[in-house]
Amino acid sequence: MKYIALILALVVPALRAAPVQTQQSITVDKVKKLEARFLLYLPEDYQKKEAAKWPLMMFLHGAGERGGDLNRVKVHGPPMLAEKGQKFPFIIVSPQCPKGQVWDAEVLLALLDHVCKKYRVDQSRQYLTGLSMGGYGTWSLGIAHCDRFAAIAPICGGGNFIKIYNASGAKGAALRSLGVWAFHGAKDNVVKLSESEKMVAGLKKFGHPNPKLTVYPEARHNSWTKTYDNPELYAWFLKQARK
Repeated sequence: MKYIALILALVVPALRAAPVQTQQSITVDKVKKLEARFLLYLPEDYQKKEAAKWPLMMFLHGAGERGGDLNRVKVHGPPMLAEKGQKFPFIIVSPQCPKGQVWDAEVLLALLDHVCKKYRVDQSRQYLTGLSMGGYGTWSLGIAHCDRFAAIAPICGGGNFIKIYNASGAKGAALRSLGVWAFHGAKDNVVKLSESEKMVAGLKKFGHPNPKLTVYPEARHNSWTKTYDNPELYAWFLKQARK
């Protein structure tokens, strides 16, 4: 399988200079003055393979990385690893949430539309992941738009499953086929483990056959470093696709 071969690059440290993550922005709504500022990572072979389409991963950072300096988005997760030279077989979109705000679904969806239109995205393989505040955003956007995403991986997040589901008009069949792998630290004193547990329980109640939850027994709030360092996460993503 072509994507599985690409995942091997994640295990071996890159022997080249760190790949460029370009800083970009788009205007989402001129009237509302909504703007999306983001980092964009393109796979190493993106320019060489002109006919290829690539999976897309959107990464949502936590509350501490909000503001106007896009370099802060590189503090954790895939943007940090890419900056250090890690190679990924995804187009990675890493937006920045403005100071004092939380993730806005309208802005995120407009950004996804923009990237899918401008770049060669395999739209059957759109993935969503995030940590802490970004974990909440991942649960919310992923469930509300479950027919768009092939898989989500929320880390130390949560939410009100019933409220999200009822307000979104989410389609039952799409929700049941959404790949879900959540992560949380058992000793998290910022976002309690029960937040992830409630979301997984909600999915099961509404008929999802296998939402996964990995709990790190000794981890506190930082359950993301171990998660994003694990090649199995990316291999799992690449197995998920919308038909």
